[in-house]
Amino acid sequence: MAVKDYIRERFFPHMWCAGCGHGIILNALLQAVDNLGLNKKDIVMVSGIGCSARISGYVDFHSMHTLHGRALAFATGVKMSKPELNVIVPMGDGDALAIGGNHFIHAARRNIEMTAIVMNNRIYGMTGGQFSPLSGYGSIGTTAPYGNIDHAFDIVDLAVAAGATFVARTTTYHIHELSDLIQQAIVHKGFSMLEVLSQCPTHFGRRNKAGDAVDMLKTYKNRTVRMGSDKIKTDPELIERGVFVKKDLPEYCREYDQLILKARKKK
Repeated sequence: MAVKDYIRERFFPHMWCAGCGHGIILNALLQAVDNLGLNKKDIVMVSGIGCSARISGYVDFHSMHTLHGRALAFATGVKMSKPELNVIVPMGDGDALAIGGNHFIHAARRNIEMTAIVMNNRIYGMTGGQFSPLSGYGSIGTTAPYGNIDHAFDIVDLAVAAGATFVARTTTYHIHELSDLIQQAIVHKGFSMLEVLSQCPTHFGRRNKAGDAVDMLKTYKNRTVRMGSDKIKTDPELIERGVFVKKDLPEYCREYDQLILKARKKK
């Protein structure tokens, strides 16, 4: 199949702002699905609310556009009822880790086989530029006009601590790496979390003097390094990219099936 066969062309042009990184993520996702040769009828995409969530409307997969912060809860229901399906859950940083934070932690803890793509643009873009849990100390937003005093946390560290069995990070600048990591996340037999740093020039970039989309992409190029790079020893503020965790542990749906068999044998 061609990549265009995986999209709903009738919904284009898309609603993302010019320069938004989310379109790059959509392209990388479609390339990954095409490279894996997946049947689109075997894919379910579940999203919540926000700029990132609109991605489910553009793909010609089974898709669900659900409640804010509840994408992983809906996705869990899909996977438990139809474990043979490939479940992909794109979320924004606020969607996944503010209102959806508890679902994120427990989906990772349970090791349910699905792919969570956290599209981290450090802002609530659709609703007007409010700060998110990932905006960072001192950043400006419509709800923090004098500077945000909340400290951000590290999505990778949170996912690792919660028990996710595949944890990775990249950016929209590193497009080939992004597509490769999406492929790795999809084929992993457990809960996969991929954080993608995605530029929002309209709200975050403009308010925080981070420049336009090109400037923000240059920042991703210059301020991130591959895991293990010696550069981080001299500049600890650099952000690492790559696969942080990849391990095999019992997967939730398979364990649940075994539990049912055990209960039936006892009867």
